[in-house]
Amino acid sequence: MTEVKSPEVTAPAAAVPSEPAGWSRLRPFLPLVVLAVALILPYSTLHLPGIFEGALNSPGTLQLLAVCLVFGGLAAGYDLLFGRTGMLSFGHALYFAAGVYGTDILITRVGLPLWQAAPLAIVGGIILAGLVGAVALRTVGIAFAMVTLAFAQVGAILVARDFGGLTGGEEGLPLDVAGVPSGLVGVANTVNLYWLALAYLVVVVFVVHRVSNSPTGRVLAGVRDDERRIGVLGLDPYRFKLVAFTLAGGLAAAGGVVYCLIVGGASPHITSSELTLSLLVMVVLGGPGTRWGPVLGGILYMYLDHRLISVGSSGAIDALPAFLSRPLSQPLFVLGTVFILAVYFFPGGLASLAPRLALLRNALRLGPRRES
Repeated sequence: MTEVKSPEVTAPAAAVPSEPAGWSRLRPFLPLVVLAVALILPYSTLHLPGIFEGALNSPGTLQLLAVCLVFGGLAAGYDLLFGRTGMLSFGHALYFAAGVYGTDILITRVGLPLWQAAPLAIVGGIILAGLVGAVALRTVGIAFAMVTLAFAQVGAILVARDFGGLTGGEEGLPLDVAGVPSGLVGVANTVNLYWLALAYLVVVVFVVHRVSNSPTGRVLAGVRDDERRIGVLGLDPYRFKLVAFTLAGGLAAAGGVVYCLIVGGASPHITSSELTLSLLVMVVLGGPGTRWGPVLGGILYMYLDHRLISVGSSGAIDALPAFLSRPLSQPLFVLGTVFILAVYFFPGGLASLAPRLALLRNALRLGPRRES
């Protein structure tokens, strides 16, 4: 008897829903659209009740947006450590504080003009990050995180104790505007501070993306995935991690310079470990290791942090029952709830929102066809 072989039936490959064709064509132009909106925004008199307290071009709104842009850049710089290299640092606020206090001290105490104080503060932040990284990177994992936290706590103590009579202690150090160009001083010039913050964000995003797409960035990604394999290839992971650590510290110090000009001085809260934890939340909320996720997470977090303070003290919250008004009046409670929900429903951060919606849309579209 001849054996009759039944034809092989191969199961069709599982179709992976992709992004809609229209979205994939428009996606490369989204950064340009967002940049165009950011450029037009300071000239708009549009009122958005419930979102901003005044018009878009009002000084209060522009200052809030400038702070959000600075922290969007800080989150992108911190993602160079956490999301792209896999280093969990609890002391990143130290280099941001170095930029803020360095600029303030050099202008207010030493009497240098801004064009001299700003580069010196950034260089000081880079040197500080290099020295701390050279020590901290001798350890890995939780030990590395604890060492960076210890250095940050030393910085916080020095600031709080008014070391050398330079920092102003618990009261902070107001900025002497005599050393600042007149175009960056006063309520009428808040728009110039907005432009400065936007320029800082653009520079940070450009630097992080160039590093990530370079051979060094590919090595950093390899360190994140498997550090031992990088060593087997003959490369020194320590040197590459030190480069990333120092670069991230320098970007944070530059953000400190801009932040000092926006708020008009320095205060001790920027040296606390809570700031670094906030940066970690921003990156996780937006999506670590993604192109725009940390920027989006930083901007959204700082916006909610500022707006929830005014919303929590509003009459609408006070009119609620006590078991609702008390927790809702605490911004950290609301932010924590938003963070938990975002992590639970979007594990990849807000950057994964569009692909997940595309998957859901395709699933709903394919569902009725399969039933028929």
